[in-house]
Amino acid sequence: MNLKELITKTRSYRRFDESYQIDSKTIESFIDLARLSPSGANKQPLKYLYYNTPKDCEKVFPYLAWAGYLTEWPGPDKGERPTGYIIVLGDKSISEIFGIDHGIAAYSILLGAADAGIGGCIIASIKRDELADELSIPDNFEILLVLALGKPVENVIIENIKNSDVKYWRDENKNHHVPKRSLNELIIKL
Repeated sequence: MNLKELITKTRSYRRFDESYQIDSKTIESFIDLARLSPSGANKQPLKYLYYNTPKDCEKVFPYLAWAGYLTEWPGPDKGERPTGYIIVLGDKSISEIFGIDHGIAAYSILLGAADAGIGGCIIASIKRDELADELSIPDNFEILLVLALGKPVENVIIENIKNSDVKYWRDENKNHHVPKRSLNELIIKL
């Protein structure tokens, strides 16, 4: 698969085959991609917690919000929930400022996941204090993002924006539509 195909395949998936388990070695290989990614001032202040057992995944799920534009959808039903989570933490003993490191790391992880036939979703809408308490995360770590991972069971369709509406939506067949601006709209010539 070429780079454009990999990037096109790297979508925000929110429904998964819960019978497909992701092993620890695979998740650690994704975290290794984040480790190799750029870091502001090369401080490398990110740390990672991961969970990939059904029992542990159940601990993470209630503290996440899933799709802001799908107001009637509370998130994936049982049987379609993630089978792995990577929690991206900022280590405040290294730096108080994390810049965009966590965004770069998260995307590196999702690219690796897509290359391995696994999908994911970067989640920033998190009940951070409650999740930190649930998982006994020490105070020197700040929860920055949660990556939900699993074998996707939904079809994501990229389409052109209509009437300036950027909201993603689902059709009657549960296909997930994601409007994108055209290349001509993005490139500015001065």
